[in-house]
Amino acid sequence: MIRQRHFQTASLYFVGDLVATLGAFFLAWWLRFDLQIVPLTKNAPAFDWYLLLLPFVLVIWPIVFYFHGLYQVRRGQSHIEEFFSLVTAHALATLILSGLTTFVRPPKEPGSIEPFTYSRVFLVLIFVSGVACVASERLALRSYLRARRRAGHNLRRILVVGAGDIGLDITQKILAHRELGFEVIGFVDDDETLHDRQLAGLPVLGGTDGLSNVIEEHQIDQLMIALPLEAHRKITEILHEVEKECVEVRLVPNLLQYAYLRAGLEDLDGTPVINLSHVPLEGWQSLAKRGMDIAISSSALLALAPFLPVISFLIWLEDRGPVFYRQERMGLDGRPFRMIKFRSMRVNAESSTGPIWATKDDPRRTRLGSFLRRTSLDELPQLWNVFLGEMSIVGPRPERPTFVNEFKHKIPNYMMRHRVKSGITGWAQVHGWRGNTSIRKRIQYDLYYIDNWTLGLDLKILWMTLRHGWVKNAY
Repeated sequence: MIRQRHFQTASLYFVGDLVATLGAFFLAWWLRFDLQIVPLTKNAPAFDWYLLLLPFVLVIWPIVFYFHGLYQVRRGQSHIEEFFSLVTAHALATLILSGLTTFVRPPKEPGSIEPFTYSRVFLVLIFVSGVACVASERLALRSYLRARRRAGHNLRRILVVGAGDIGLDITQKILAHRELGFEVIGFVDDDETLHDRQLAGLPVLGGTDGLSNVIEEHQIDQLMIALPLEAHRKITEILHEVEKECVEVRLVPNLLQYAYLRAGLEDLDGTPVINLSHVPLEGWQSLAKRGMDIAISSSALLALAPFLPVISFLIWLEDRGPVFYRQERMGLDGRPFRMIKFRSMRVNAESSTGPIWATKDDPRRTRLGSFLRRTSLDELPQLWNVFLGEMSIVGPRPERPTFVNEFKHKIPNYMMRHRVKSGITGWAQVHGWRGNTSIRKRIQYDLYYIDNWTLGLDLKILWMTLRHGWVKNAY
């Protein structure tokens, strides 16, 4: 049943992609030779000659899509992640087609000296129109499927193993996203005091000993194992038991207590070693992120050049004090750096109190400082920290060494957030966890970001920052 549903959904995407690719081919022809967005230097060729390429397009594109995993449809997949996969797949497919045009050519035109060559502009337009058409088609198809799931069609029945905090947390998140098409049937847990009780409005259906019977009786499609990692022996027993059942199995780790990030497999003289401190921000990924930081920070500094002096003058005008406030923060690998902000508080505001958290309507703020903090304009000078490589545009917010020394003894895995560069905005901030809010929640979101980092996730965070702004919780 599971494979059948996967096949049906993948087939729907396959057919939709074929139709969209076919439309992109004709759109590219129309833009190049009818609309002539780039002027022609000679007469337009016969359309039949370009039709020779169409069978290759309809074969190459689906094959490349398949090997890029675009038909391994995952519910809840990020739109941005899928879009970048589409761009990469279209680029490769267009490159292959470009190579084939060297061999696939129509007969030489009568009286022509040079052999016929396909338009390079046309090939570029196939790439651009292909990305636009397929991305639009997939967006529409995804919206259609989500609408059907909200209406109760094509649901996957989920059984959660573990009725503790982890199980309740993942269950509440599933229930909050009905459009993903998941239906939680209930829990199983070995704590007998929970049996026949309702948790989050769902029944506890017994212990793990009768797991196979529960799966068969309730026609479960997916098993969500949400047990603490100290129960690894029980998890192994469950995996052995359900390997005879036709169910998908997902493991939900206790992220806050055991945030081991993305493990990397290394080889030590033939012995496999798992690196539990491996992060995805290495090698080419690190270079790509740094390139994006330089591009965004330099562009933003140039664009804001006329406005930064105005803010600086207004700050100085209010109390004739310093314009900038440089504060020591802890960044990558625990190295300190001086973070720059527009000064929003009175001069020597902490002379009598020492380092303390800023609060809402903090009396230490200046009048202009309250506006700067509320709108997060005081953060703009940090673009210079980004340009220098001390910070990144996106990453966990840096803390002062005083608070770091306090939190690392109180909060498990707190120092893991220093495995990447600190950022101006981050996954925790766009979800409202900034300023004087829960440190544990911020750590949970920061560790999720580090473990799941992609350029697509960075772009998603930037979009959420621009869309929702930094005003909320900006203490």
